[in-house]
Amino acid sequence: MFELVYPLSPVTVFPLPTAERPSNGKEIRPGEMVPIVEQSGLVVGEATRKYVHGGSKLLHPVVHLHIINREGLFYLQKRGAHKDLLPGMWDTAVGGHVDFGEQLEEALIREAGEELGLFDFHAVYLMSYVYESGREKELVNVYGTVGNYRLTPANGEVSGGKWWTPDEIEAAVGKGILTPNFEGEFPKVRHLLEALL
Repeated sequence: MFELVYPLSPVTVFPLPTAERPSNGKEIRPGEMVPIVEQSGLVVGEATRKYVHGGSKLLHPVVHLHIINREGLFYLQKRGAHKDLLPGMWDTAVGGHVDFGEQLEEALIREAGEELGLFDFHAVYLMSYVYESGREKELVNVYGTVGNYRLTPANGEVSGGKWWTPDEIEAAVGKGILTPNFEGEFPKVRHLLEALL
């Protein structure tokens, strides 16, 4: 099991002060604050979600939850049109940032509730890896769950969701339908998820 390790003393708040933006000792923290981590999970700082998505390439943790039902279908969410990254694309059933001060499992339960109204589930840790795009660098922590859940995509979080067969997912790869991160992650976890059935 992978865990985040928060230090006892305060951490650095990013972005660091510059001549153009000196610190007055009272950092303004607009928006959601996320932990900045080393690949080991050691928390070394915090920054706004906007800052880590703005090309800083600061490594920050996220959680993904894959949902497979008893018939072997995979639930995918359609990202909302308002998302700053990859709007309207199909992605992992649940995915989101870890808030500063949260542990991975806390973030997973919060995100599942916010995105799909899913609260009563048993998640199995599958793997962690680093994913880097042109705008960000994430420490992705992947979980899976099995069940014929009643899922209710939240309008403010996702624009929809549906069950896919593995063949439908594979046919969509490379066609601009699925997020690049999902396309890279699914082959790594498919057999682990199917083994849970």
